[in-house]
Amino acid sequence: MSTGARYRHLFTPLRLGPVTVQNRIVFSAHLTNYAADGLPTEQHAAYYAARAAGGAGLIITEEHSTHRTDWPYEKLIHGFNPAVVDGYRRITDAVHAHDVPILAQINHNGGQASGLYSRLPVWAPSPVPDPLFREVPKAVEPHEIREIIDGYALVADHCMAGGFDGIELQCSHSSIVRGFLSPATNRRDDHYGGSLHNRARLLLEIVDAVRDAIGGDRALGVRICGDELIEGGTGIEEAVEVARLVDATGQVDYINTSIGVATATLYMIEASMQVPPGYALFIPSAIREAVGVPVVGVGRFKDPLQADRALAEGLCDLVGVVRGQIADPDFAIKARSGHATDIRTCLSCNQECVGRMGLNRWLGCIENPRTGRESTMLPFPEKRSKVVVVGGGPGGLQAAVTAAERGHRVVLFERNDCLGGQALVAATVPSRAEFFDIARNLIVAARREGVDLRTGTEATAEAVRAERPDAVVVATGARPARPWWAGDHRRVVDVRDVLEGRVHPWGRVVIVDELGFHQATSTAELLADRGCEVEIVTNGMVVAQDLGITLDLETWNVKAHAKGITQSVDLVPMGVADADADAEGQEGGGDGPVVLTLQHHPTGTDRHRGCDWVVCAVHQQPDDALWRELRAAPFPVHRVGDCLSPRRAHAAIVEGHRVAVAL
Repeated sequence: MSTGARYRHLFTPLRLGPVTVQNRIVFSAHLTNYAADGLPTEQHAAYYAARAAGGAGLIITEEHSTHRTDWPYEKLIHGFNPAVVDGYRRITDAVHAHDVPILAQINHNGGQASGLYSRLPVWAPSPVPDPLFREVPKAVEPHEIREIIDGYALVADHCMAGGFDGIELQCSHSSIVRGFLSPATNRRDDHYGGSLHNRARLLLEIVDAVRDAIGGDRALGVRICGDELIEGGTGIEEAVEVARLVDATGQVDYINTSIGVATATLYMIEASMQVPPGYALFIPSAIREAVGVPVVGVGRFKDPLQADRALAEGLCDLVGVVRGQIADPDFAIKARSGHATDIRTCLSCNQECVGRMGLNRWLGCIENPRTGRESTMLPFPEKRSKVVVVGGGPGGLQAAVTAAERGHRVVLFERNDCLGGQALVAATVPSRAEFFDIARNLIVAARREGVDLRTGTEATAEAVRAERPDAVVVATGARPARPWWAGDHRRVVDVRDVLEGRVHPWGRVVIVDELGFHQATSTAELLADRGCEVEIVTNGMVVAQDLGITLDLETWNVKAHAKGITQSVDLVPMGVADADADAEGQEGGGDGPVVLTLQHHPTGTDRHRGCDWVVCAVHQQPDDALWRELRAAPFPVHRVGDCLSPRRAHAAIVEGHRVAVAL
């Protein structure tokens, strides 16, 4: 099936005022951290052009700041600086080369910001501090409100000079306009506060100013938050009324939607796999019934069928697919050509997109090693080689796929009957099934590229040499490591022992979290669901602290409370013994409880936990025996992923790709 015939609505054109989109797939605005010195870069142009080439119907850039008081993060595009125009032109020329319209999102973050970079007080409707930045903003005065409006018009002028097809006003999850709209942050008693019409006054004045700046032949959209999910904030009823006010101006060509507040409920804006797809569709559905312009729906759209269904059910007119097109720039063209099963499906893991941004790094993707590197050209292979890859986890599969895509003949050995490595194990726990897509996508690609996949086959050094390879990539992973304090106690086990079914803990279980990620929490959920009484202890200040980066911490804490999982911090394991051990520490030998000794490191005092099992989420050891055997071979031997150094999946993907490109 081709030409998108499977999708009745997704690949139909639609007019947004003066702009026609050829399909309903929108690459909506999101931060990238690609800017340098406040200016757009070649990476911006290459990044957006890749999604245009991949068939997106409409591209909306990340936000461009409209005023010098707005500098909430280092790598923000300063749209108020006239020097941006040349970079804008490079972006728009690159996207227009693929006959795709591109809009610029413009914004002032208001009180959801910091004076760290600007060395100025942040501006807001009222002096209400933001829960993330914790700075008391300056309540803007009437002349400063005029300055804000003029700033939007100025940046709109710059965008028109830069060749954009229109403007989107970000009035949703992180915006001074949202701050004025929300009763939670607007405490004013002048004609910009109080009633909804007054609180919407700034938005409507900006709409007028921007429309005057761009004229009638460019599109203008407004992005509205449908539910802030905070006490006293904007809910869906007021959001619908705001949409009506915007539509009544006759100046706006479409309305985009959002949910949550970026600095309070971000975990619902960029929801992880813990949150069901389509969770925010109630917002565009309600707004669409109230307005006459097209409405964009968002909310973890992972596949084109899901997007088409939302259109068919009348929930929205266009669909924002962001992470889906970060993971696979060809999302749209693959769906339209009848190759939807080849789409590199987003995991919604948030590790390298949202997570990297939270660490002030440029946006990437756990699955796609080219995301964030589109402006860097890959070298052509000097010759076609035979490549043997050992290990069918993410690192080995990525090495095999990249090598095959570049014309090499590839054989992959996997000792187990199934491909996927530890990704397969990680996907067996509650709410993490989608993580297996990282392997599934690569398995599909490997078969498509003709990789010789030999599962259930142990790759000995002799077997590898017998293949007479030109190069070998060893991706044999890692093995559980025994912590020093555990000795050989039979009821101290690794999380992998539990998840892979080698042991079945019962009763009271203490999980030791030294990794700060999903390993401990996922195992805790699994055991709690099996009826165990579970406590997680960690040497950190927060259990699973890195889940804060991926926006999973909030949902984890909700589930931990609901399942009765105890969380204890600042504790370091020091030893374990049977509860009935004698004075010399000899084990009693029965099935009675064990005692885990923990040191509370802030005070240096010992604490004890009686339990039935101790499960360890601790660092692993490289499983590199094959690499050691092959080091002296007459062909290059490379290590990637955990057998080089046990880390997270993205490191394996990047290394597999890097090694294959260098062959």
